[in-house]
Amino acid sequence: MPSTMIEIMPLNPTWMDIATRLLLVIAAGALIGLNREAGGHAAGFRTTILVGLAACLTMIQANLLLSMTGKTFQSFVSMDILRFPLGVLTGVGFIGGGAILKRSDLVTGVTTAATLWIMTAIGLCIGGGQLVVGSAGAVAAFIVLSPFKWFDELIPHRQRARVVIELAGSADIAKIQTLFDPIGYSFCFIAKSISAPDAAVHACYQVGWKHAGISGGASELLAAVEERYKVVSFEMMTTTT
Repeated sequence: MPSTMIEIMPLNPTWMDIATRLLLVIAAGALIGLNREAGGHAAGFRTTILVGLAACLTMIQANLLLSMTGKTFQSFVSMDILRFPLGVLTGVGFIGGGAILKRSDLVTGVTTAATLWIMTAIGLCIGGGQLVVGSAGAVAAFIVLSPFKWFDELIPHRQRARVVIELAGSADIAKIQTLFDPIGYSFCFIAKSISAPDAAVHACYQVGWKHAGISGGASELLAAVEERYKVVSFEMMTTTT
């Protein structure tokens, strides 16, 4: 086995090696977890640290179980060790699945699930003794979650919402699309309901438009509709993090 490999993952790690790995993965988890906690996400500060610790401890356990007794460097099988991170990544998939919520066409928690996944990979790297790789991964993940978020907010995204509007009669249903198309809103009629023969019509539309920023332009759309009609209900349908 090359000397560089022994330096990365010593076959007999000392308590100082183990303590260094644990402290480093806690620092990495805290760096990423603070970002998620500040954003009010489901997997926050402590959860992110715990996920990283679980992965790190798994690799430390794998490291401690490495035994060269009766084997040569050439005959050593590394595939058995790879089962440890594989099992951890599979287990984190269940946690990530629990973080993702879907209600109608609205999906949340995708970035949170991805954060848990990358934190697991960071923990596996640090737990395996690859301190530089794990630390670099933690810094890269923090950059993606923090500074890159500003760029993401500058990119216009396709937004969708469902709105129910009160109309004077069924004849006004087709006029909505003609009215809002020039200002960038695409209205698609879905259904209508009439409680009484002479009552107002409640028309349901799916609205599409492009907007940058966290809000998605929901307030602007709502204000534009309320200037002309009475809004009965409004619901955003855009996929979010």
